[in-house]
Amino acid sequence: MARRRRIYEGKAKVLFEGPEPGTLVQYFKDDATAFNNQKHGVITGKGVLNNRISEFLMQRLVEIGIPTHFVRRLNMREQLVREVEIIPVEVVIRNVAAGSLVKRFGVPEGQLLPRAIVEYYYKSDSLGDPMISEEHITAFGWATTQEIDDILALSLRVNDFLTGLFVGIGLRLVDFKLEFGRLYNEDEMRIVLADELSPDNMRLWDAKTNEKMDKDRFRQDLGGVKEAYQEVARRLGILPEGGPTDMKGPKVMQ
Repeated sequence: MARRRRIYEGKAKVLFEGPEPGTLVQYFKDDATAFNNQKHGVITGKGVLNNRISEFLMQRLVEIGIPTHFVRRLNMREQLVREVEIIPVEVVIRNVAAGSLVKRFGVPEGQLLPRAIVEYYYKSDSLGDPMISEEHITAFGWATTQEIDDILALSLRVNDFLTGLFVGIGLRLVDFKLEFGRLYNEDEMRIVLADELSPDNMRLWDAKTNEKMDKDRFRQDLGGVKEAYQEVARRLGILPEGGPTDMKGPKVMQ
């Protein structure tokens, strides 16, 4: 890694210059952060698990026609991605009341929402990622009205697909965060899904017990963070009891 040019380092990942023009290498760290980086820890092996889980989910989305920046996994901690212009808007899709939604509106945690709620947040650590509206997004030039429409349509498709996938392996997709970018190809531009898909940026609960299987275990000092991530990977069929493999399909829970 030392010989490669570092492009950007975030809380959980590092981006390096890729082997070909228009590509980057996305490296998954073991760092865990919460509350806008006020809480920090290291969970050995988390980066390996997130790399594999994100690869699996991105591939499944590509198969149903969702454009993404993902190209392929390179090794245990790295994947090759297309270089995109990140739109500074985080999209949060909520299916079940949890997290800040509970605090803001007094809704009981675990209450099923009448429909998927989509929220937008300005991607800025220094400002605490404030919640924003479509008016803010267009007024400040972060995205156009057409881009917002594309992002919303893609977000709802991703939610619909992932909700069904996780139901099949005994997990509830409570909520999750998505990021999008502009992918340029000569004179053409299209909006694509970027960043990652893992228990770091989604809430997953066991469908029977409501046990939390995501980064809330770190946020709330519940312990067993790595074990929860491993269980998600096992249910997806990419980390069975016998050890890591490249199995392609999720294990259906009875």
